[in-house]
Amino acid sequence: MPKTILCVDDETSLLRMLALFLAGNGYRVLEAADGGEGLKRLQGETADLVITDLNMPGMDGLAFIRALRRSPAHRPLPILVLSAAYGDARAEAMEAGATAWIAKPVQPEHLLALVAAHLRTA
Repeated sequence: MPKTILCVDDETSLLRMLALFLAGNGYRVLEAADGGEGLKRLQGETADLVITDLNMPGMDGLAFIRALRRSPAHRPLPILVLSAAYGDARAEAMEAGATAWIAKPVQPEHLLALVAAHLRTA
């Protein structure tokens, strides 16, 4: 059974491209437009890894990460932050509980390698 990845990003075109790329590489992909929608998706689904943006309307990435880390069921999920944010954003994301940071734009091979590595250690 393929591993499931929840992708959370408000940029529809990027979200679709990411989902198609991951699905094309053998992963099952769930999509959400913000953190609140991501939490709802996880109520009825199981994910093995999360990829999230930080800057989103509604529930942003930091609040989403914190909510996942407060939930015993989701606490062990690897959370990869895929963001173009700079400055203190990386440190804030890691402090909130992110597993790894990926700067946009990302090379597809690099993304696949990080996903595979974090799924092996999960």
